[in-house]
Amino acid sequence: MGFKHKTVLVSGGASGIGLAIATAFSRRGARVIILDNDGAALEATLRQLPHAEGICADVAQGDALRARVEALLAQQPVDILINSAGIAATCAFVDTDVNLLDAMYAINLRGTFILAQCVARALLAQGRPDVIINIGSVSGGRGNAGRAAYGALKAGVASLTMVMAVELAGRGVRVNAIAPGPVETPLVRRAHPPRVRAAWLAALPLPRYAAADEIAQAALFLASDEASYIHGHILNVDGGFTAAGILQH
Repeated sequence: MGFKHKTVLVSGGASGIGLAIATAFSRRGARVIILDNDGAALEATLRQLPHAEGICADVAQGDALRARVEALLAQQPVDILINSAGIAATCAFVDTDVNLLDAMYAINLRGTFILAQCVARALLAQGRPDVIINIGSVSGGRGNAGRAAYGALKAGVASLTMVMAVELAGRGVRVNAIAPGPVETPLVRRAHPPRVRAAWLAALPLPRYAAADEIAQAALFLASDEASYIHGHILNVDGGFTAAGILQH
């Protein structure tokens, strides 16, 4: 799969899954634009990927995000959006603070919505086939303990993806989502203390965490011409977790 002459915008692209996806597209010839709120991590990533470009912006800052992205799209058409910015925490429903819920909402759902909306409007104006991929989670489709806030918002991402696919069908924009299981990233290492990690490993038919590049390979496929008839789909990349049950601890 080659992506020469394609421009890919990756949110949250300076670490974890986003970084793996940005790297994978860059290695396959794409022009990659990385949007991230961590300036130091973004600079380090751009040193790793010398042909990539960076935008330091926070997807939680809705109006500012919209202004930055609209300014970018006015100058540089984007062919593929990877909506991967997100935060996570493990917290029981009764103990979840509303401030944590609001912080997750601002990034995991509202930020995803705003960025997808900005890019979709630009893609429709371009009038050529394009792709949007949202990064969800298996927690959006299962009642995993400790995932009340995170799971609810990732379920929102799944619903958003399907609605976008229905509304944009026939207008040249293909929309799908990836729902990873546990992935070895800095975000997951912070969110999964030893007891949570043990519970995940016990629940996985393939008893290991995914490498971030395994999620990137799914993104490459969904963005490619080989996936041209896949639309409105939530692709689980989860080591068999959704086939096996629910996380309890």
